[in-house]
Amino acid sequence: MKVGIVGCGAIGSEVARAASTMDGVSELVLYDIDPDATHHLRGLPRVRIAKDAATLTDVVDLVIECANKGVVQTTIKAALKKGKKTMLLTVGALADDNLREELLGLARANGGKIYVPSGAVMGVDGVKAAAESDLKSVTLVTTKPPAGLQKDTDRWTLLFSGPARDAVKQFPKNVNVAATLSLAGLGFDQTHVQVAIDPLATRNSHKVIIEGNFGRARIEVENLPSPTNPATSYLASLSAIALLRRIISPIEIGA
Repeated sequence: MKVGIVGCGAIGSEVARAASTMDGVSELVLYDIDPDATHHLRGLPRVRIAKDAATLTDVVDLVIECANKGVVQTTIKAALKKGKKTMLLTVGALADDNLREELLGLARANGGKIYVPSGAVMGVDGVKAAAESDLKSVTLVTTKPPAGLQKDTDRWTLLFSGPARDAVKQFPKNVNVAATLSLAGLGFDQTHVQVAIDPLATRNSHKVIIEGNFGRARIEVENLPSPTNPATSYLASLSAIALLRRIISPIEIGA
């Protein structure tokens, strides 16, 4: 499979390094609006640099977006029109109902595909499985140290409590997890999100609580930052890498 990555920041670079070693990846095509962003990746096996995003889209089978909503609105849309597979890391973009339905429509009409990694949280497969029956509630509690939310406080503070749709709007750089859980389960209006700041916290934590006919589950993860970018959870990169491996693998594990 020929794989393209648009956006070669911390996550895009980590995905590129891993993809360049995968047996199922015959070629890796990279593009970033900043030419310097791809400089340190040019020596990877099977890598070439595209002159623009349109060229990348034309020559690959799978387009991985590691950039921003603008790339979702342009490059991913163009890829789906061509029937390509796509992977989105800016999952919060799909909280825009009109954009989400347009992308899904393009995928259906042209034989394309949209993949969403689980990101910086665990338990998404459980939410998907529970949603096949009567899933009653999904709650996400995100707690971060002050630096993680660019806040200065000496006490635990609840910054937000409400539906995922509003959380994505208020914390667009911090709650891709909320968007992923919404897509997997009850949607953006019925998924409840709390965002808190804790001056004693040293790691970002996400707690997912789900209830339904299956029973009740509680999953909690404390994330370490990416080795190359303290603002990014390492698990977010790893989940994209794992999803890519799943796409090219002859066996799929998990819901």
